[in-house]
Amino acid sequence: MAPKKAEPVKERPLLGRFKNNLKIGIVGMPNVGKSTLFNLLTKCSIPAENFPFCTIDPNSARVNVPDDRFTWLCSTYKPKSAVSAYLDVVDIAGLVRGAANGEGLGNAFLSHIAAVDGIFHVCRAFEDVDVIHVEDRVDPVADLEIIHSELRAKDRAKIEGVIDSINKLKSRGLKKEQLEELECAGRILEHLNKEVDVRFGDWSAKDIEWLNEYQLLTAKPAIYLVNMSENDFLRKKNKFLPKIHEWVKEHGGEQIIPFSAAFENKIFEMPEDEKEKYCKEHGAPTQLPKIITTGFKAIHLIYFFTAGEDEVKCWQIRQGTKAPGAAGTIHTDFERGFICAEVMKYDELHELGSESAVKAAGKYRQQGKEYLVCDGDIIFFKFNVTSSGKK
Repeated sequence: MAPKKAEPVKERPLLGRFKNNLKIGIVGMPNVGKSTLFNLLTKCSIPAENFPFCTIDPNSARVNVPDDRFTWLCSTYKPKSAVSAYLDVVDIAGLVRGAANGEGLGNAFLSHIAAVDGIFHVCRAFEDVDVIHVEDRVDPVADLEIIHSELRAKDRAKIEGVIDSINKLKSRGLKKEQLEELECAGRILEHLNKEVDVRFGDWSAKDIEWLNEYQLLTAKPAIYLVNMSENDFLRKKNKFLPKIHEWVKEHGGEQIIPFSAAFENKIFEMPEDEKEKYCKEHGAPTQLPKIITTGFKAIHLIYFFTAGEDEVKCWQIRQGTKAPGAAGTIHTDFERGFICAEVMKYDELHELGSESAVKAAGKYRQQGKEYLVCDGDIIFFKFNVTSSGKK
């Protein structure tokens, strides 16, 4: 008997806002290097002083996303203008123990985390008597425990509020939707009471609809940035790193990027040729491009290109966006009057060398309304808006 074909795996809906302008926040205890990292990423002179709560109001900036594909398209088309993709980065003030109960301006700072879509979690893995620690010790795993317990506590309080609000209406009789929400909120609370972040739950599509409405703090993807001394970074060895790896593995296994703010700060001031030579000599490239691209992908953003002699531009969209929605990022008329998307794959264009060669090879494709745009697609949209006389 012939073996049965495996059932196709149905992709689960993604947690998070289905928007194109998503943000990632830099989060951690005070004095771990958050504002220094922000300054390096954004080339902005934001204060980074040696005392807790230096950053109170969140600072925000857009960072260009490095991409060799974009560079190649620009060199190929030689456009009059070029616009790369960007990542919105927010520098959020340090959290302390008891933040969920308002300690250290905690409620305000936690609301800043609620406003972003992903987290750069900066861990301090260096000892320096001149840089104070709010807990009077250097223990990045303990810091991780504090931060995550505060985020879960805030999520629990929010879900308990949802449950209480619905229960108050029981005497009048609950509608089907309210009953569904109450059941979902109960499952979420049970999950949080096990000290597990929401994003690691096994949720149904209906649960995810509610979760995306609540925008819980522990539903946001996290990337762990381990800030080491320059010496530890160059020798690729740090006594805290194995324990951090173990903790992250036990708590979902998300990505860890070791870096050194001191090293990055040092080479940031160097001329480009000296910077390249110094990094090569020490076998330690800058980690900033990796941090940016990893953050961009973590919040489920991708981008497609439009390319021609006038302009090469990256248009960022949420992963899972169909062709008409992608067209709408260029202009609402493109979405309203969508006819089709003419698509080239970057790899095929790069391999064949020109648009005409792609067409000759039969690889220039017309896609309809159900086409899911892929990262790196090069697209020309056809549309027709008859109601306004535009074409």
